[in-house]
Amino acid sequence: MTAILRLNVDMKSSEAGPRLGIGDVARRFGLATHVLRHWETMGLLAPVRAEGARRHYSSADLYRVAAILHAKEAGFGLEDIRDMITTRDPTSRQKLLQRRRAELTRRIAKMQGSLELIDAALGCDHDDIARCPRLQTVLAERIGAEAPSAIRHDDAIPTVYDHIGTCAVRTGGASR
Repeated sequence: MTAILRLNVDMKSSEAGPRLGIGDVARRFGLATHVLRHWETMGLLAPVRAEGARRHYSSADLYRVAAILHAKEAGFGLEDIRDMITTRDPTSRQKLLQRRRAELTRRIAKMQGSLELIDAALGCDHDDIARCPRLQTVLAERIGAEAPSAIRHDDAIPTVYDHIGTCAVRTGGASR
């Protein structure tokens, strides 16, 4: 009986390690397999093809999938992600990332404003929420007005809550 040893000379050292099929990768990330195929057609992924043209994903491919998902969550489009991942020019990548960072910073500022509005409304017990001094304070700049005369911006932060957390804004030592 003769033992046969086969050597795979096409394997790169950086690709050594366990290989996963498309279904395994899809399950790992909670994706449909067609999403991975689409990303491949867009140039975002390039899994190694093995017997029968089956895709095999390396650990580097897994990091790439994770990076794609993270970038999508940050608001990147697939074309921007492709440009970011595939460019070999660090200067081009930096410019792209700086633009995306500025956009993300603007989005975060808008979301922070939305959170402030929600926080103001959550603590309000007025029948007509539009008459709530705290809510008016948050919205005053948007309508080009000053904060309500009884409450100035410095005092608009809720300083007193009643026992159920409703609107109780302290102004001039008195609670409303």
